[in-house]
Amino acid sequence: MQRDDFRPGPLADVELVPEADRWDLVLVRDLRHPPEKVWSALTDPEQLAQWAPFRSDRDLGSPGETTLRTVDGDRTHPAPARVLRADRPRLLEYTWGDALLRWELTPAGAGTTLTVRQRIDRPDLAPMVAAGWHLCLDVAGHLLDGDPVGPIRGGEAKDFGWGELRDAYAERLDRP
Repeated sequence: MQRDDFRPGPLADVELVPEADRWDLVLVRDLRHPPEKVWSALTDPEQLAQWAPFRSDRDLGSPGETTLRTVDGDRTHPAPARVLRADRPRLLEYTWGDALLRWELTPAGAGTTLTVRQRIDRPDLAPMVAAGWHLCLDVAGHLLDGDPVGPIRGGEAKDFGWGELRDAYAERLDRP
């Protein structure tokens, strides 16, 4: 696929769950790739650089300290991170600055059901975060298919439907 032809896929299942004085944004996506292949995309720095909103200074497949550099165009913003759990290929949990991310991989036929949980400070951030992860996971899907489109992150995401996704997730999250 040519990058200019990229369009976001259908909305993910999404919910906002209160967690102490914060919230967990939960997105669930079905991927047509086995958990082991998805795990590599979630942990390998070279693969992360092709789809994630950040670059990692090491493989995320083992516990310990790391730095995740958020990318926006030519600028990067380093944030301390710590891999808390890495149970290959089922569960990856790490901090990213003040956020806590949890990636659960469940076999589903020949593919994987991926559940992403990100702890956020305010519920009004949920549609923006959901839209960002939506685009990143769509790009990851293309990478896993062997049809990479290159990372879509930071301000560039606005050129690929981020605003429409944000609005659609806002509507979906407002429903009782």
